[in-house]
Amino acid sequence: MILIVAVMVFLGVTTICGLNSKGMGSARNINLGLDLEGGVSITYEAVGDTPSQEDMQDTVYKLQRRVEEYSTEAQAYQVGDNRVGIEIPGVQDANAILEELGQPGSLYFIRHLDSDGNENYTLNADGTGYELTKSIEELQEDGSIVLTGTEVESASAGAISDSTTSATEYGVDLTLTDEGTEAFAAATEEAYNNGQDSIAIYYDGDLISVPSVNNTIENGRAQISGNMSYEEADSIASTIRIGGLNVELKEISSEVVGAQLGQEAVSTSLLAGAIGLAIVCIFMIVVYLLPGFASSLALLIYTGLILVLLNAFDITLTLPGIAGIILGIGMAVDANVIIFARVKEELTAGASVHGALKAGFHKAMSAIIDGNVTTLIAAGVLWLRGSGTVRGFAQTLALGIVVSMFTALVITRLIIYSFYAIGIRNEKLYAKKLKKRKPIDFLGKRKVFFIISIIMCLSGFVGMGVNHARGIGAMNYSLDFVGGTSTTVTFAEEYTLDEIDSEMIPDLEEITGDPNIQVQTVQDSTQVIFKTQTQDLSEREAFVQYMSDNYGLTENDIKVRNISGTVSSEMRMDAVIAVVLATICMLIYIWFRFKDIRFATSAVIALVHDVLVVLAFYVIARVSVGNTFIACMLTIVGYSINATIVIFDRIREELKENKKEDLKELVNRCITQTLTRSIYTNLTTFIMVVALYVLGVSSIKEFAAPLMVGIACGAYTSVCITGALWYVMKTRMDKAAAAASQPGAAVKIEAAQPAAQSGAGSPNNTAGKKNGKNRKKKRRH
Repeated sequence: MILIVAVMVFLGVTTICGLNSKGMGSARNINLGLDLEGGVSITYEAVGDTPSQEDMQDTVYKLQRRVEEYSTEAQAYQVGDNRVGIEIPGVQDANAILEELGQPGSLYFIRHLDSDGNENYTLNADGTGYELTKSIEELQEDGSIVLTGTEVESASAGAISDSTTSATEYGVDLTLTDEGTEAFAAATEEAYNNGQDSIAIYYDGDLISVPSVNNTIENGRAQISGNMSYEEADSIASTIRIGGLNVELKEISSEVVGAQLGQEAVSTSLLAGAIGLAIVCIFMIVVYLLPGFASSLALLIYTGLILVLLNAFDITLTLPGIAGIILGIGMAVDANVIIFARVKEELTAGASVHGALKAGFHKAMSAIIDGNVTTLIAAGVLWLRGSGTVRGFAQTLALGIVVSMFTALVITRLIIYSFYAIGIRNEKLYAKKLKKRKPIDFLGKRKVFFIISIIMCLSGFVGMGVNHARGIGAMNYSLDFVGGTSTTVTFAEEYTLDEIDSEMIPDLEEITGDPNIQVQTVQDSTQVIFKTQTQDLSEREAFVQYMSDNYGLTENDIKVRNISGTVSSEMRMDAVIAVVLATICMLIYIWFRFKDIRFATSAVIALVHDVLVVLAFYVIARVSVGNTFIACMLTIVGYSINATIVIFDRIREELKENKKEDLKELVNRCITQTLTRSIYTNLTTFIMVVALYVLGVSSIKEFAAPLMVGIACGAYTSVCITGALWYVMKTRMDKAAAAASQPGAAVKIEAAQPAAQSGAGSPNNTAGKKNGKNRKKKRRH
């Protein structure tokens, strides 16, 4: 107990004050996203002619993958026809970022001599390196460029041993594409045969390596070497792996921008988390008594651990991220509810307090592990295959799962056994005995449940068709998905975000028709950037007129540009692929653990059902579809399967112990026994989300409202759908298997029928009766 109190005090002091004078480990040092802290905004422009839209989209996607090295919440988006904007959170030095990013994608392999025998690069004046004698454009025109970054398949940092000095340096190992291999083989063969001594590698404005050509290189492998550290080599390799850009870019502006949301957004979200946490703790104590108090203490430790680990792993936290952590607090209670429901069952069955605690933790173990591992698998796949916000969400989700399992299975166990060890052993303090409950016939109503579910799932697609026919778009896509208009306004004086939110935003929302205007202030200036859905001419004129009437501005003070969405089509495809792969992996795991494909199939169908119902809510309620949409859907994928696992775990357990019981009665009994647990696990999470919805700002409400629908739907699905689906599949497949295994019996019955008919019509009717009795026996068999 002393240890537990010490840990709680340590975590509290660390999160509030930190471990040293600089606040190491404190909550205030957690990396924050663009919406909470702001960062650097850089605009690049394409060199030369305006690129095609396809090339621009490819460039934006690859730059997005590149800036994710700084933060999973970094953004890249198209501005106009030939510009790309980059925003990186938590950075205050634009020059440092520009130096590290360099000229994105400029990787070239250059011949030493051109077709006329002139040198393309020579030693510089001080003899310390090489420099180009021509511009890149001239080298491209005369065919001196052998390869570009687009022809590099993979790149990795590695150690290079120098045989002469025995020193170890670092470089980048390159593997070329088939086209690159062929071109490089031809270039090295020509260089070797013509006596050229090298092919230079040009990257980010410099010749970083000039390797000698000693023979023809036909295996498609090359190496960038030079005086570089491992970190430098790894950075170059990472950039090359993303792929060379089809568009050469130059930086035209850079600035430090402020947070997109005011302090009120953060404070209200934190208040919602505190209120939700308090309500959940009170609920647990009222329902589960002393074990509920133990789980409340563990929940406080969970919250402290999450905040410390966010700091330790440099995870960038956005406003949806805060909502995700608050949601995680509700999810962390699930494991405790599963354990203490088992303890209550054991005490009701007559076990001692110590025996009930031991059996409760033991019997709940499999459900907790299976439920959390399936979600952890989903988080792992989302992190590996996703990009941008998806990866950031996966990090937070995985961290929450691991910490919640640790607190439930270790911390809560230590606390509750400590209470018992110091002498608190009164049975009445641990649980109220359960009253025997008659099983509810859920399976008897399965057809009604199936019809309701089909209607709910199809309503979203019907709503899309209706919305499209009305000309308002199938879904209410936000700026994140479809892009819009960025308006930079230079005011006569500086305004804070809170002043802008209270004075300007209500009027501008009415003018633009966009309820989700994004606002950023530019540091050390009076400029404010307003990002809205695409404005037509009349809306732009109304915007300018509003600024003129209220703030005395002219058209020269207002710059308007069209911007693309921050969630590109490639990122959306990455998210879809990640979700599909995660679902498949979860199906395989459940199949492996439950040794029955029907359990896995039912769970996955239920998961898809919940996602479709939430999608229908987005369509019908016209909730804005942006980055929070992705976070919400991923939360449903990760969370929805937990309650289903609990019910399936009970069915698996009962099947082993009661093999002769009627299957329908067994399934109904298992669902009824876990009904309270299913309701409580969803209720605790629902409480946290309701607190977010009531107290949160508009962007949080758009995340919380669909999530409430998803949680409620998940409770309905786990109780009314999953068990029924498994029962239907099992009974039908068992019947089909039984019929397939007895083909001979069916043939004998058919063969006996004519003989019975002839026997019945013949004078010897006794034989006919005898054959009839035999047929009845066979049918009964």
